[in-house]
Amino acid sequence: MTSGLLYQSIKRYFRGIKRPNIPTIWALGVMGCLSMIAWGWVSDQPLISDFFQQLYFQQQNPPLWLELPDIPSSYLWFPTILLSAIAWIITKIYPKPTAISRAIIVAIILALTIRYLLWRSFSTLNLSDPLNGLFSLTLMALEIYIIGANIIQIYLIVNSTDRSSQADQLQQSVIQRKFTPTVDIFIPTYDEPLFILRRTIIGCQALDYHPKKVYILDDTNRPQVKQLAQELGCNYLTRPNNLHAKAGNLNHALKFTNGELITVFDADFIPTKNFLTRTVGFFQNPNTALVQTPQTFYNPDPVSRNLGLENIITPEEEVFYRHIQPLKDGAGSVVCAGTSFVVKRTALEAIGGFVTESISEDYFTGITLASKGYKLIYLNEKLSAGLAAESITDHLNQRMRWARGTLQAFFINSNPLTIPGLTLRQRLAHLEGLLHWFTSISRIFILLMPLAYRFLGVIPIKASVGDFIYFFMPYYLVSLLAFAWLNQKSRSAFLSEIYAIFQSFPMALTVIQVMLNPFKGGFKVTPKGKRKSEFSGSWKLASPLIVLLIATIVSLFWHHQLLASNVDNDPGVNLGIIWSIYNLVVLSVSLLIIIDAPLPDTYDWFQLRRSVKLQISDQVVGGITRYISEVGAEIVVTEPAAWSILNHKNGKQKSEFLPLQMEIIDVQLNLGGKITDTQWNGEFPTIRVEFEALTVSQHRQLVEMLFCRPGQWQNLSTPGELRSLWLLLRVLLKPKFIFDRKPRITAIAVHQH
Repeated sequence: MTSGLLYQSIKRYFRGIKRPNIPTIWALGVMGCLSMIAWGWVSDQPLISDFFQQLYFQQQNPPLWLELPDIPSSYLWFPTILLSAIAWIITKIYPKPTAISRAIIVAIILALTIRYLLWRSFSTLNLSDPLNGLFSLTLMALEIYIIGANIIQIYLIVNSTDRSSQADQLQQSVIQRKFTPTVDIFIPTYDEPLFILRRTIIGCQALDYHPKKVYILDDTNRPQVKQLAQELGCNYLTRPNNLHAKAGNLNHALKFTNGELITVFDADFIPTKNFLTRTVGFFQNPNTALVQTPQTFYNPDPVSRNLGLENIITPEEEVFYRHIQPLKDGAGSVVCAGTSFVVKRTALEAIGGFVTESISEDYFTGITLASKGYKLIYLNEKLSAGLAAESITDHLNQRMRWARGTLQAFFINSNPLTIPGLTLRQRLAHLEGLLHWFTSISRIFILLMPLAYRFLGVIPIKASVGDFIYFFMPYYLVSLLAFAWLNQKSRSAFLSEIYAIFQSFPMALTVIQVMLNPFKGGFKVTPKGKRKSEFSGSWKLASPLIVLLIATIVSLFWHHQLLASNVDNDPGVNLGIIWSIYNLVVLSVSLLIIIDAPLPDTYDWFQLRRSVKLQISDQVVGGITRYISEVGAEIVVTEPAAWSILNHKNGKQKSEFLPLQMEIIDVQLNLGGKITDTQWNGEFPTIRVEFEALTVSQHRQLVEMLFCRPGQWQNLSTPGELRSLWLLLRVLLKPKFIFDRKPRITAIAVHQH
């Protein structure tokens, strides 16, 4: 009896032990081997020490072609000036990259990259002792890692696609109703506020396409959502549990629908009226399984809002959807992004529905479709818009969820590196995406490296100023000049660095956690529709940056001592000072990003000019809107007839709460409301109007005008590198949380017809 109980206990114990993950074992094994080599070097093991002594001798005596030429120092700038001029001329002659111009720039960058890596590998490593050697080799390895990921992008960008002209041709069959497959529109929802869900439903119903059906997939089984579906006249589906989160919700809906195509919109994403017109035509090719469109947002992302740079700097997603997705399309490895896509039902059923192995069901569903020989299309047109995360914490949590879901690839059957059916080029494109998440660990080490100069006396790069001018500057400046040009002006290099730095610590921790325990933590929806009246911050996010910032300041304060003692023998100390100053700037800006600006209004205001007629008391006058939202408008009254009614007197307003009727002329939309504020800024008065409760019909017209006009979501061009640097310095000198504390309208500019 006792032995039987013991056997059962042992059986339960071993059953509870999770089988080790192969990728984690490989990673730990490599780290173990490197640690043993490092220990052997530190403990002066003969074989290992001799090996590094030979490497040190080679570094001291590099090949002649990796040494500075015997010319005046001013001539060392010649390669940089010449190649930068060539790159600048090409980008000006071809503002939009062509196949030839892109190939020339890529060839120059690749040649300079190889030249730089050879110089770094054979001439700059400091192997004089184990401490310097460990830092120097680690930094070199991290540089190679980051550059390697960039080289994959550069290789893939040569075949980057643009399918807009193809969409122009294919949509004709849809417009002429020669090709109109049935479409089921799925809106999965999990606890989003009703006012957000309402406008998404209205936007989907306004799609200029038939036959279609709109379904609300309610994973919280809320009676008010069911009532909303009945009020707006769409279909309502729910299920008894939340198994497999969003993927399970979508798969459940497949059983109760029968449309030939399925379109998915997250609960906060609103399509423009021509979304299906532009996308459905691609399915005339029977091998096409999925068409993905970009995600864009109708509110400023928290980074730009916290810095006070709304409508100036582009959101982080822009570089993915305007640069990465087109090159992935050229490689046949389009990433399904979870919203704003259309998928063929038969193809989806052939793979057993949406993949449930990971919290990134969208990404792995696309991979599985591609592995079965289906074609995935990316149409780089902004045909929908949603809500960006509204706080920096939510922003980071969203990115960490994406990282966790993507890196689960190493532990599931849908791993794009091993799943049967993908080509080498497809696997390479997916490898680039997987490598991206590990760069956060590299960035932390690079941030810490200048501190080693001061606190450990380490010089990880042995190079003179002339060496850097001759070997590093051509590579750096040409890459800098071409960066925004190659990525369709979606992101400048300096702004890209800021976005990477402020999230590097939480992202690195997430990556490590995933590799050790990939399936810990479930799917969490990013909260939307919150209101905040005060500035706020997160000590959890700020603390590692504050510690690093203080250490950097201390290292700069005392750095002159190290410089004075090593200036003759170690010119690399100069690099440590420059490096520390650069880190000081990016860390300071990163801390400002973490201070969340207030969100006084849950409704977004659009900078939209529309002619209106206003009936105020017994007067009918004209005006022009400056801003419009779902709850109100700001209007410039352009006719003197109403000025006396507004009681402009000594700059004080007497017209608050005065009722009015308003007609937006071009859409013939009549709305009632009241004046809540009047301001005289110059020649004309500006009034703020709060709308009365809207009918369903009025709300439909308003939502369609604000969110659903074809072509309204336009690309914002990133500032150039110099302007980006100036903006960052300006933010440091005039931080928003000190100098801009008054509530104001935060509006997003939209394209005007």
